Amino acid sequence: MDATPSRRSHHREPWNKGKLTGQKAPFKPKDIWAMRVRLQQEHRTRELALLNLGIDSKLRACDLVSLKVRDITHGEHVANRAIVQQKKTGRPVQFEITAPAREAAEAWIKQARLRSEDYLFPSRIHSSPHICTRQYARMLRVWLTDIGLDWRDYGRDYAEMMVSTARTLAGALDAEGVRVCSTRNGTTTSHQFAIE
Repeated sequence: MDATPSRRSHHREPWNKGKLTGQKAPFKPKDIWAMRVRLQQEHRTRELALLNLGIDSKLRACDLVSLKVRDITHGEHVANRAIVQQKKTGRPVQFEITAPAREAAEAWIKQARLRSEDYLFPSRIHSSPHICTRQYARMLRVWLTDIGLDWRDYGRDYAEMMVSTARTLAGALDAEGVRVCSTRNGTTTSHQFAIE
């Protein structure tokens, strides 16, 4: 008998062969505005609210799609800030909600006749309480394609770029003598800053 085991020739294709991996390019502000304008013109209220809240909150998709109306509202109005507990880390994250995002969310809540205990983005499929992350990814892909961009070129890094830009601008204003609100972490930990 032969002591060496027989080896079958088995070639496995790497899972990432031909795929873009790693960091993706951040969205440019003009691209975000193009998506917003397109969604507004086409009266796609739910998608506009989803896009705006996604940009403002910088939440992971699983946290964004599972938001409830009560997470972002006070009474009948969308709040300026919200705190959501992340599923992955279990830590709370606070974010500001800009005026365009508040308007879009309020319009969506009114149009869909959502109550406080409802999911903000309910699923149309009865077996699922809210849209899934795959559906959100498909929507994002459509938004990017609609404005002529290749969806494979973009990732989650837009938020970090916007925070960096806000910090740089706040620092430049402060250097010019404009009083900018600050904390022990600097002028901002968000994409926004406040002037005193």
